[in-house]
Parts: sequence; C-alpha cells; structure tokens
Amino acid sequence: MRKGTVLVVGATGITGGNLASYLVASGWTVYGLSRHPTEQSGVIPVAADLLDASATRKSLAGLPITHVFYCTWIRRDNEKANVEANSAMMRNLFAALTEADLHHASLVTGTKQYLGSFEAYGSGRTETPFRESEPRVPGENFYYALEDLLFEAAERQGFAWNVHRPHTVIGYARGNAMNMGTTLAVYASICKAPASPSCSRDHRPNGTRLPI
Repeated sequence: MRKGTVLVVGATGITGGNLASYLVASGWTVYGLSRHPTEQSGVIPVAADLLDASATRKSLAGLPITHVFYCTWIRRDNEKANVEANSAMMRNLFAALTEADLHHASLVTGTKQYLGSFEAYGSGRTETPFRESEPRVPGENFYYALEDLLFEAAERQGFAWNVHRPHTVIGYARGNAMNMGTTLAVYASICKAPASPSCSRDHRPNGTRLPI
C-alpha cells in the first residue's frame, strides 16, 4: 500500500491505538480521531464526536486525508439502536471527507459477522471455518450496516476498501476491559494462586493428581 496521510478513527482504542503507532513507525502521516484524544507519539490528535455531524465536518475540514482506518464503535441497549448509532457515525465521517482525496478505507469488525449480533450471537447454525461466501446471519447487525455504508461511500467517492474481521484482539488501551489479554491474565493469576489448586491440577478418581 502506498504511504500517505491516514486518519485512524478510534485512535484511543486497542486496535486503533496500536495501529496508529505502527503506521507512524512505518512512515505514514497519522491523524488520530477520538472524542477525547490522548497524547501519542507521532499522532496528530483530532477531537470529534462522530454522532455530531456538524462538529465532525468542522474537525476534519481541510485535512489531507488519503486513507481511513475505521476502528471504532459504540454500544447501545439493543441491536436496533446499535445499528442507528453506528450507522450515523460512519455516515457523518464520510460526509465530512467528501472533499478529501481518499484512496482507501479499511473497516474493522469481527466474529459477529458470522455468528450474529449481541442479541442473537451463536443462535444460528454455523460451520467452521468461517468463509467469506457465507450469507449474512438473519436479523439486524450493526456490522452489516457499517459494511453497506462503506460500500456506498466507496462507490460514491471512488476509493478502494477492505474489511477485517478478527476473532480475538489482544492489546492495551487505557480503561478498555474488552480485551482477551486481560481475561487470560486474570485467569493465569488465579491459577498461580496457592489457594486455587483446581486450576493447575488434574484431579483423578483414584486420588492421584497430575500437573496439566
């Protein structure tokens, strides 16, 4: 991919924050968008609430963005509300970048692409390994809404796109507990504690115990 000026949307999150650092180290000019930017070496902060269309346009006006990495989402009480809020965020972003010379946009979603939304997760019949040719799971899913909006914006504004669907993300972001690394660290700490032999021993019917 040709280097340019990139906008990382969700630059304070696990995926966006680490991606921004990687892009800086790789020679990109990096703008990091979030509602409350934090200081990050080499990243130019952009403060914007994507639910506010006017404020988003103002924050992005005139920036020479060539590439977008969309690594953010917002949780609501149900999937219909998730679709509405997350759709508004992406719609407002690309509307604010209408005048930009966009070459490429990347969207990060995840396993709910194959297993369904929070409300219907795993309720359907799904075979592994997951394949891109699999049809969408019936029902509302904000991942699908984001993809459709990305496709529409790419067609309208003439840029290329790709979608990343990781199963698990391990990393670090201040205040973010939605991280498999945290889960594994807590489990390892429990297993290490002397008071929890069941975590580290295999109890057998005859009373013998073998280390796992």
